[in-house]
Amino acid sequence: MGIFALVCAAWGYLFYHAWQMSHIPMTEMWMPPSSLSLWPVTGFIWVYSMWAVMMAAMMLPTALPMIGAFSRYAISQQLSTDSLTRWFISGYLTVWFGFSLVLTGLQWLFHGMAWLSPMMENRHPFLAAAILIAVGLYQFSPIKNACLQHCRTPFGFLINEWRPGQSGAVQMGIKHGINCLGCCWVQMLLMFVVGVMNLWGMIFITLLVIVEKWLPGKTKIISRTIGIFFLAWASFLWVNLIFS
Repeated sequence: MGIFALVCAAWGYLFYHAWQMSHIPMTEMWMPPSSLSLWPVTGFIWVYSMWAVMMAAMMLPTALPMIGAFSRYAISQQLSTDSLTRWFISGYLTVWFGFSLVLTGLQWLFHGMAWLSPMMENRHPFLAAAILIAVGLYQFSPIKNACLQHCRTPFGFLINEWRPGQSGAVQMGIKHGINCLGCCWVQMLLMFVVGVMNLWGMIFITLLVIVEKWLPGKTKIISRTIGIFFLAWASFLWVNLIFS
């Protein structure tokens, strides 16, 4: 129930902020300044917290097979399951919270270059096309496939990487988080394509990662099929740009 409550709270936070952006007058909302040097510290904190909650909401559901396998393995070892599982999740989220700093920096940069609107929507089609190409090509990379294979074989990871105690659970969570980040970090950049606070975009990316990690079949075939989809999307966008 703990992880379910955490995921629900994260998505509730995102839905609330999306509702705010569509219902509250723009004069009452904080808008990112156009100049990079004018961003206040509170603005960075707000944007970072948004990305951190977004990463938790999107990535925790995709990690359920690994978290469930960790809990069952701990039970088989007659260990305190709930406590160790919480430490494992905390290690996992630490990696994604760290990556949220990178995403915050990118948003700061893109706003300063006027590639994002004050409502955090993409207004630079070439940026969108470049991200789509990067996502598509990364699906064919050895790093992507190695990290995805790790995420799709949780018991193999646990047998080889098991560490005792709370510190061991955190270490394992961090290691799994790093592999998960290696698998999915480029896909998180899609939020700069569909709009940073686009709820449908968040749901789409979450379901995409779930399909990658959970769908039965050969890892490379699944990964490359998704890569072809994004390259086709990028090609469609480029054609529209050329002939528009």
